[in-house]
Formats: sequence, structure tokens, C-alpha cells
Amino acid sequence: MRVIIVGGGKTLYFLCRSFTAKGHHVSIISPDREECVQLARQLPATVIHGDGSDSGILKEAGSLDADALLAITQNDHDNLVICQLGSLKFGIPKILALANDPDNTEVFEKLGVASFSTANIVGSLIEQRAAMEQITNLLPVSDGRVIVTEILVAENSPITGRLLKDADLPGNALIAVIVRDNKPIIPSGTDHVLAGDRIVLITLPENHGPTLKMFTDETD
Repeated sequence: MRVIIVGGGKTLYFLCRSFTAKGHHVSIISPDREECVQLARQLPATVIHGDGSDSGILKEAGSLDADALLAITQNDHDNLVICQLGSLKFGIPKILALANDPDNTEVFEKLGVASFSTANIVGSLIEQRAAMEQITNLLPVSDGRVIVTEILVAENSPITGRLLKDADLPGNALIAVIVRDNKPIIPSGTDHVLAGDRIVLITLPENHGPTLKMFTDETD
């Protein structure tokens, strides 16, 4: 896979190192000349000094043949422009922008640019960690767009003893299986959730944290 990464700093270095270690061809674009010199010495990558929002620089980095483009600068507007250029002008199939401001992720998505927010990711990890004793398995599928989680229901879980139809799960959340006494149950709305049950839960990333709170004793 041919990947272009636009940005700077430690994140750029470690991302590039990870991709090259897996055999991918990486082109780096950074506006910092000194950083470019260091990266060229440290990494088996093509390093270009310049502005990633310049179509000429993107072309020089190999955009016409690229499979993926990551824009991880500290400026959200630049990341948006870079990804739009990569998608609309060069037809790069996979683009991803860093949204330094989590509120911009929705804007990016509306403009057709896939994005991620480190603040949202860290927040989700903290929520998951808080309930880790009850979570026995966590599996992202479909490139992280769906999360399958196995949860041990505790005695003091808010959902213990409730009918599923009264559980009031967030939208796009589903209890797919209940495992009780080592026997799987495909649940209906008239089934109760009992302490000691293992629940296989399917959620989307944006509602994963709120849904977990219904199965743990964590409170706001």
C-alpha cells in the first residue's frame, strides 16, 4: 500500500515507522525543513518539505498512485483541505483527517472527509477502562465502525433484573446474545438480564461509552 502522511511531530514519526515496518511505501510531507532532514535519516520513507495543502506538493508525494492519505497537522482547516484535494483532485480511495477540535468531526463527515479525534478516542478508552473488570472481550470490526463487546453483568449493574424492552438502549445499540449458565440465548424484549449473564453487545463507536454505562455500576 502507498500511503501519504501530512503533518509533523512524534505522531508523524511513529505512524510512518509503523507503516514502513509492515512493508508499506510511505511518503511524508512536512513544512518543517529540519524535521524533514531528521525523518529522511531515520525512516525508509520519501520525505518532502512543503505545504500539504498545495496540489503540486501532493502530486510530488505520489498522490496519483496513492492508496491512502492521512492529514494530521495541528490545523483542522488544513487537514480538511488536504483530504478534499486528495479525494477530489487525485482520487485517493482512502482519506483520513485529524480533527484537533472534536466538534469538527461532524463537519468533516458532512463534507465527505472521514475524520478522527484523539480527544474522543482517549475519552472512550477511559470509559472502557473504568468498566474493564466487567468487559471480557472488545472487538472492533468493519475498520472500527462497529464494536462487539462481551460484558459480565454484575449484581449492581443498572440493567440487572430489567426486561430488555425496558432497557432503553441508545440508538444503534443491540444486545445480540445472552449467555446464561454457558447456554446462549437469542434474546427478545420479554427476556430479563440477570447478574452473572454474559452479554454480547453490538454498538457504534459514538454510542459505545453511553451504552457501557448501562451495564456497569459507573455513574456520572
